[in-house]
Amino acid sequence: MKRNLIQSVGVLLIVCLFIYMFLPTLNYGFIGLPIVLIIGIGPFYLASFVPVKGERNSVKNRVFPAVFWGCFVYVLLVPFMTSSTLFKSLKYRDLIGEITTGQDFSTQVSPISTDEIRIVDRSIAYKVGDKVLGTQPSLGSQVELGDFAIQKVNGKLYWVAPLLHSGFFKWINNKSGTEGYVMVSATNERDVKLVQNVNGNPVKIKYQRNAYFSDNLSRHIYSHGYATQGFTDFTFEIDDSGNPFWVVTLFEKRIGFSGEDATGVLLVNVATGEMEEYSIEDAPLWVDRIQPASFILDQLDDWGEYVHGVFNFSNQDKLTTTNGISLVYGENNNSFWYTGLTSVGSDEGTVGFILVNTRTKESIWYKQIGATESAAQYSAMGKVQEKRYSATFPITYNINGVPTYVMSLKDQAGLIKMIAMVSVEDYTIVGVGNTLKETLRSYKNALNSTGANVVPSSSVDIFTIDTEVLRISSDIRNGNTFYYLILKGYENKIFIGSTLISNEFPISQSGDSVFVKYDEGNNELVDIIEFSNKTFQFKETVQGERIENTHSEAVN
Repeated sequence: MKRNLIQSVGVLLIVCLFIYMFLPTLNYGFIGLPIVLIIGIGPFYLASFVPVKGERNSVKNRVFPAVFWGCFVYVLLVPFMTSSTLFKSLKYRDLIGEITTGQDFSTQVSPISTDEIRIVDRSIAYKVGDKVLGTQPSLGSQVELGDFAIQKVNGKLYWVAPLLHSGFFKWINNKSGTEGYVMVSATNERDVKLVQNVNGNPVKIKYQRNAYFSDNLSRHIYSHGYATQGFTDFTFEIDDSGNPFWVVTLFEKRIGFSGEDATGVLLVNVATGEMEEYSIEDAPLWVDRIQPASFILDQLDDWGEYVHGVFNFSNQDKLTTTNGISLVYGENNNSFWYTGLTSVGSDEGTVGFILVNTRTKESIWYKQIGATESAAQYSAMGKVQEKRYSATFPITYNINGVPTYVMSLKDQAGLIKMIAMVSVEDYTIVGVGNTLKETLRSYKNALNSTGANVVPSSSVDIFTIDTEVLRISSDIRNGNTFYYLILKGYENKIFIGSTLISNEFPISQSGDSVFVKYDEGNNELVDIIEFSNKTFQFKETVQGERIENTHSEAVN
């Protein structure tokens, strides 16, 4: 009796230690539950092989082996039967939900000002964030930067990362929590902030994933009512007042032991550990993402893979996501996971792209043939190949109604040197410049030079004027000649155009009567999208008329 008691206590301690260390989810669909049972029953099963007088045919010698092998069957056979794509391919394909076909990209992702375009990527954010810590040696020696997450704060894009303990002894010396977080503007690498106070209160990040014992974030969540709930994707976000939280996705297994799908979100106060659980519908508006990128990529790949079931060896109609996923923002601060779709076996071409709402998982497929993100990167780098710049992962924007990849071009030191815009539809259309405005101008010229004129969306205001040229001058930048005009009645603006838009710029001078069409009327620098000199009326030559008439007769 005493031996059995000691054995039972020992096994219980081992089980508790395993649970404390590895935090297995104790629910159906998670492997952790049967493993805990195996660890708990295994010693008793092994003990049944040791003959004890009077216990050869005891109940425990029959029950423990049965339970032990039942757990092994549960681990090895049940997941295969309930989760295998051989039997569940249709459920995997449907897990993403209904994917609607988008008609107008500009209605979902509104045109954006050049001041709001993201040019700072995660690696640059780390670089400039480290410099901030370097200015405070006492702080930099104690902490390290956590993962940066892109988010919108009061309408502006920032990369935000917490300060984390850099080791066990640093945690011991600072158990009250690390002091603050770093914000790096996604549109201006010089806009960097170390935030250590919010509304006069010090920021303390006590609960974090690399803390120890009860301060460990995962263990804190697990031990406060979530031992049977799946949780993942620990993202550091701040609300519009600057208060920091851990945003943790809650999920369930929809297909046996697989098919992870978000069901809600858990907000954890970084200082007090206080937790608030929300459904997807009720989550605060400042929470930018609930759907983990990994879940979305898996579900989209399954949707494209099992279009004709699991036995589709010819790959007929199969689709797969392109290499990478990015977060883009649309109207009313809605955020979307963006990824391209390509046929299986295709390298550079896409059959469209998908926007998946990062909160609701609403998915829209724009069936527009175009280039993959990697093809766009190579095209941008090829534009300035003599400089040997590397391109950041492109972000898709609506540039006057045209889906456009925007990326930074960095030198060997990782510093931004230029910016590039590449058409999603045709990756040979590239614009580069030293500033965003210069890049946009170059990109519009590239569009016009191919005959693919920029077609502004309905949300972009278009202005037309008939007026007189007061002053005109030219400038050559990146191999392109630009003409700068001051127009009568619009002396507070500088109008800019090139011969790719009209051949009449070089012959225009002060005093000429001109017709101008332009957009972005609120800016000081205005890009011309159509131009003609009304002082001269150019007529078609006799030879041109003859050629045109001959063509018309041939057609008729």
